[in-house]
Amino acid sequence: MPRNLSAWADVCILLGASFALVAVLASLNLYMGAISAVIWICLLIFARERHLSRTAHFDEYCQDLVRNVNAVTNYAVKNLPQVILIVDDEGNLQWANKALKRYVKTNPMPEKGTPVQDFWPNLPIKSLWGMSGEYDFMEDDTPFRAVYQAIKPEGEPKPLMAFYVTDMTGPAMLKEMYMQSRLVLAFIQIDNYDEVLPGLSEAERTSLLFAVKQKLEGWAENIGGYLRQVKDDTFLAVMERRSLDQAIAAKFEVLDQVRSLRGSNQLPVTLSIGATVSDAQATSDLGTQVQKELDLALGRGGDQAVVLADGKTQFFGGKAQAAEKHTKVRARVVAHSLKELIDSASEVLVMGHQNEDFDAFGAALGVTRMVRHSKKPVRLVLSPMNEGIDKITELMGDYKALFTREAEVLETEPANPLLIVVDTHIPHMTAAPKLLQKYGSRVVVIDHHRRSETAIANPLLMYLEPSSSSTSELVTELLSYYDDNLNLPRMEATALYAGIIVDTKHFSVQAGSRTFEAAAYLRRAGADPVVIRHLFREDYETNIAVARAAASSKLYDGGLIITSIPEVIPNIQVIAAQAADSLLSIEGVHMSIVVFQLKPDTVGISARSSGELNVQVIMEQFGGGGHQNVAGAQIKNAKLPEIMEKAVNLATNYIKENG
Repeated sequence: MPRNLSAWADVCILLGASFALVAVLASLNLYMGAISAVIWICLLIFARERHLSRTAHFDEYCQDLVRNVNAVTNYAVKNLPQVILIVDDEGNLQWANKALKRYVKTNPMPEKGTPVQDFWPNLPIKSLWGMSGEYDFMEDDTPFRAVYQAIKPEGEPKPLMAFYVTDMTGPAMLKEMYMQSRLVLAFIQIDNYDEVLPGLSEAERTSLLFAVKQKLEGWAENIGGYLRQVKDDTFLAVMERRSLDQAIAAKFEVLDQVRSLRGSNQLPVTLSIGATVSDAQATSDLGTQVQKELDLALGRGGDQAVVLADGKTQFFGGKAQAAEKHTKVRARVVAHSLKELIDSASEVLVMGHQNEDFDAFGAALGVTRMVRHSKKPVRLVLSPMNEGIDKITELMGDYKALFTREAEVLETEPANPLLIVVDTHIPHMTAAPKLLQKYGSRVVVIDHHRRSETAIANPLLMYLEPSSSSTSELVTELLSYYDDNLNLPRMEATALYAGIIVDTKHFSVQAGSRTFEAAAYLRRAGADPVVIRHLFREDYETNIAVARAAASSKLYDGGLIITSIPEVIPNIQVIAAQAADSLLSIEGVHMSIVVFQLKPDTVGISARSSGELNVQVIMEQFGGGGHQNVAGAQIKNAKLPEIMEKAVNLATNYIKENG
């Protein structure tokens, strides 16, 4: 036991000094020196005894203190609110303090040797063994944080681990309160403002817009938000995250409420909503992001809400068909902008999506006509797999010099190229993704599919029109405005006409007035119906494959019918599409899905809807996309039965929620 000897040392110094004085006094007077020496000896004896007594008392005090500290420490550890576990290498409990009883339902409290997995199965002892750190886990809806470290007590043959487990309910509640109070900004736009108002009297317009504003104000008030009209067709909503969660839980019912409003022309009013949760970014950045979400909602056809929260984009609504735009002003502006870009390029490259269909090929061929009219070099890049357009490419002998492949183009280095992508806007679905990476800063996109979250980034020009029946229709309109002196050859007009026919199912799906105007323009240019009939003739094997798919189909409640084609066969995508179209013609069927083996390592899906349901939102769950009525997906490294089961679950749940 350590001792404090500084007082005894001081006394010795004083006694030494006193002894020196006694010696001096004795040298002057022997009698007085003797008396002083006796007194000094008495002082020495007293100081020595006093020192020994105090030392004994100090030792006893220290021993008592240690005994008390050990008892207090043991008491504190055993009764600490934080749970402490000592565990061996087999995951068995060696010791625990009393706090464990508060969180374990077993009675009595777990004894030594009890596996920790018996009462806390979500604490992975084995995977954490021998390490130090923190681990969060949940037990019976209670969040815990375990701080763990390896220990090697003296006398123990095996190493142990200590877990200091804290109940995180309080911090979790505080975090939840913070997250629920985060700022949410939303832009709300009447996306068919220019289509729904024409033909209405001034009183009807005012009444209809007032009704829309009332619905929006009532919705904002119910969820605890603030709404302000910033333009005739645009509103700004500010709310907290808890209000947004309430709107999400109700699946943005305001979309349905506003869609029920109609003027005397019986056209429904539809909204597009873009919302973003603040994540510590600047307010200006938040506004920019909200505008992107609104643009995404509009690009997907409107009548839906797009929400960016927790780094994930969610979509709600999308029940109404994209309203056809009656004005062609945008088509004229895009045509002029496209002409300027083509005129400024040294060479133009045109491509569609992988495994081109008639729409992608026809649109690409129409764009090459614009480029050739501007007397610029042009090449049409085809994907490696394009059996679906074999018939039409065989008829175009004079055009084969235009066709090229990705590898051939990558070998060249044009000074100022322009890449035009048609019938898709998703990078990995293009015919030549590497080409897109190489010329990503000089890209034009022309597409009629609803906008995907993974769109080509920062194109020079993006013409995305979901209300259009096909990309061939869009390109036909651009051709009519590109140059008054442009003449469209017969085969190119036929290819564009075939593209419109294949995407409208012979003008039976999503064919508006502008679709027929484009078709009339192509017929005047010489589109040949005889060639069209040749292109759409089916061989015997295709008919048999479609019949087999229909025979093995299964009908579910709510109007879902689904089948599969497990064999990898030629022209499988065309067969799957025809099978989906055929199944949709059955009475009572509202959605048809065909799952097929596209390649040995790739599963494809072709989905169709009669209009009441949106198959695009289902295909997006598989990384695909398309239209509300026509959509598809391709999944690599997947098994057909698993995709089939997932498709059934997603579709049936969607029908229950929206049917």
